[in-house]
Amino acid sequence: MATILTDAEKTKKLRKDVAPFAKAERRKSIMQMVNTLAPLLIAWVAGFYLLQFSPWLTVACSVVAAGFVVRTFIIFHDCTHGSFFKSKKANDYVGFVTGVLTSFPYEKWKREHTIHHATSSNLDKRGIGDIDMLTIDEYMEKSKLGRFGYRLYRNPLVMFGLGPIYMVLILNRFNRSDAKKKERINTHLTTLTMVAVLGSLVWLTSWQAVLLVYGVTLFIAGALGIWLFYIQHTYEDSYFEYNEEWDYVKAAVEGSSYYKLPKLLQWITGNIGFHHVHHLSPRVPNYHLEAVHESVTPLQKATTITLTTSLESVRYKLYDPEQKKFVTFKEAEEIIVKRSRRSSKAA
Repeated sequence: MATILTDAEKTKKLRKDVAPFAKAERRKSIMQMVNTLAPLLIAWVAGFYLLQFSPWLTVACSVVAAGFVVRTFIIFHDCTHGSFFKSKKANDYVGFVTGVLTSFPYEKWKREHTIHHATSSNLDKRGIGDIDMLTIDEYMEKSKLGRFGYRLYRNPLVMFGLGPIYMVLILNRFNRSDAKKKERINTHLTTLTMVAVLGSLVWLTSWQAVLLVYGVTLFIAGALGIWLFYIQHTYEDSYFEYNEEWDYVKAAVEGSSYYKLPKLLQWITGNIGFHHVHHLSPRVPNYHLEAVHESVTPLQKATTITLTTSLESVRYKLYDPEQKKFVTFKEAEEIIVKRSRRSSKAA
């Protein structure tokens, strides 16, 4: 007769099954740095060189470089979790360098992303490290101007078009008011290093060349990064609960998607499509995420999204806590009308 485990026992077993994979392997980490940073630098150098023949060849190189910037960001991301190397110093050093390459300040993002992991899918603790999301009631309580602003923010052209520019030029350049000295220094040092490198490149080439190579690369990589972050938590039946009902394991497995990508895209994105695994155990290096998914059966029940089905998530704008799912603005309006009618009948 099969043993029936309680929820607490299931959680304990799940963590135990994942634990062996939460170990950095120096050889794999170094190899990943080589096969990521070398192609990135080659693509950038090629972009500058090919500009003398055609700007379109340069843009093509920037597109290729953008993919490797996304992969570089995954290394940066693992370093912030202390999972890329066993050594904290190694994580901090590589994290700073990859942060400069991707425009992200290491200490700032590490703190905000840690908060994101601790509060993901918690309706009472939104606002740090998240894409802004309102419930239907919160949206209705806003003024007309507030609703317009939210609609504008959730518009794909704004989120994935202006979003990367805002992220690189503003969001990543300034600290929150509660940031400590170490974090502030790191943010400013990252920005100064970027300015020094880009300034030198402008002096050696031209501002137009730097814009075509570095600017186009970061814009495309930024748009892809925002998309990946968006799709990993925004799908119809994603898990969200208020604090008293919120559960960390459910938030990880049910509130984070398994973004099933073609092998090349999976490699470029550093396996981050296995986001449910990552949220369950952030100390698992990106190169072990797939193995965890394949080895731990309960994790294979996570919501699976493909390239095609992921496009549907662009429609989802608000969360309905009653139905526990995302809805479109049109669906939200229909829900509000129905609730209004029920209230009128009850009165």
